[in-house]
Amino acid sequence: MLKKIIVFFLLLFLVFNFEKHVFADEPDISAEAAILIDADTGTILFEKNIHQKMFPASTTKMLTAIIAIEKGNLDQKVTVDKKTPYEIEGSHIALEPDEVLSMRDLIYATLIESANDAAAVIGKHISGSTEDFSKLMNTKAREIGAKNSNFVNANGLHDDNHFTTAYDLAMIAKYAMQNDFFRSVVSTYTYTIEPTNIKSASRPIGSSNKLLYGVEKINVDGKTVSIKYDGANGIKTGYTPQAQSCLVSSAEKNGQRLISVVLKTTGNNVFIDTHKLLNYGFDNFASVKLAFKNEFIDNIDVENGDKSIVTGIVDNDLYSLVPKGKESEVKRNIVLPEKISAPISKGQVIGKIELQLNGKVIETANIVSAMEINQKATFDVVNINGKESIFRKWWLWLILLLLAWRISVEFKRKKIRRKKSYLYMR
Repeated sequence: MLKKIIVFFLLLFLVFNFEKHVFADEPDISAEAAILIDADTGTILFEKNIHQKMFPASTTKMLTAIIAIEKGNLDQKVTVDKKTPYEIEGSHIALEPDEVLSMRDLIYATLIESANDAAAVIGKHISGSTEDFSKLMNTKAREIGAKNSNFVNANGLHDDNHFTTAYDLAMIAKYAMQNDFFRSVVSTYTYTIEPTNIKSASRPIGSSNKLLYGVEKINVDGKTVSIKYDGANGIKTGYTPQAQSCLVSSAEKNGQRLISVVLKTTGNNVFIDTHKLLNYGFDNFASVKLAFKNEFIDNIDVENGDKSIVTGIVDNDLYSLVPKGKESEVKRNIVLPEKISAPISKGQVIGKIELQLNGKVIETANIVSAMEINQKATFDVVNINGKESIFRKWWLWLILLLLAWRISVEFKRKKIRRKKSYLYMR
């Protein structure tokens, strides 16, 4: 009997560990820091030292490029300054002093060839100096959601004070990939810069992001696969001796979009780690539509309005990546006030939906008013229809006081005249 019990528990142990291995194991990542997020919502699917300060190398150029796209004009002609060609180390496209290129060509060179000279020229053109452009970079990074970054140049050449985190780079990539032109550039791995006023020959350039085109083989979790990743559409590689190999990647399959960041590893491990992260995301999470735009939520009582209720609806479609098999376990928590006071504008946020899984909020969406509701007409001296009443204006009371005094005087004069007329008639 004892032997049967031992065998039973041994089998149970093996079953649970087998299930955990097949369905729950996170990828083994060689990089010092890494992150995987849902590109639409920013939900973190995997993390390793995501807030640890790291050197970004040329992944910096994502931020440089998105600022150039937003602040510059793609067809604008940019003249290379006289210093940059002689100050830049590492990857370059051999720019020369007074050479003229379009901003478009400089962005392609920055993102595809990872040209340090092109990135530096962009920064100086937009802000006047590398120092001023770095201030712009840091401001933009904070606006995007970066929390622990400091950029001191446009190209990512090493500086001890030039650092970021895996999380911050993921937020920058998420933001940048929402831009159509940026997305188009980073999904391209070849480009040609036509002859300029200085160079008589065209310059073909190419990307080092082998996820887009590579044919060599790598070993991923015991399987030999092509280094090219099915569904990859960007974004940016990076390398310096201090940062080692870095890669920010994006991939899309069946409408599901992921962004991964791998920092500080060696050689092809940067691509192997990225394969592992993306496979983990696509294999273990499903994109689920949990609410749809204009979906009716509830009617809420309105105080002092020209309508007694306001209809609450969802402002936008709501998707979230959910562990496969857990879709039915997502709960919706509706947060709405019992009453709301007029006036209420159409589209005004009046509540929210919290989507919860295992008691944890995984996504939220706003509930907005489907209609406009005015305040009941009133002569309240405080406000009328939600606006400051004219009766609170001091000059109005002065006018009314003078008018009342004038009426009183005229009334007394008329009374005296009537009395004199009556005595005369007698």
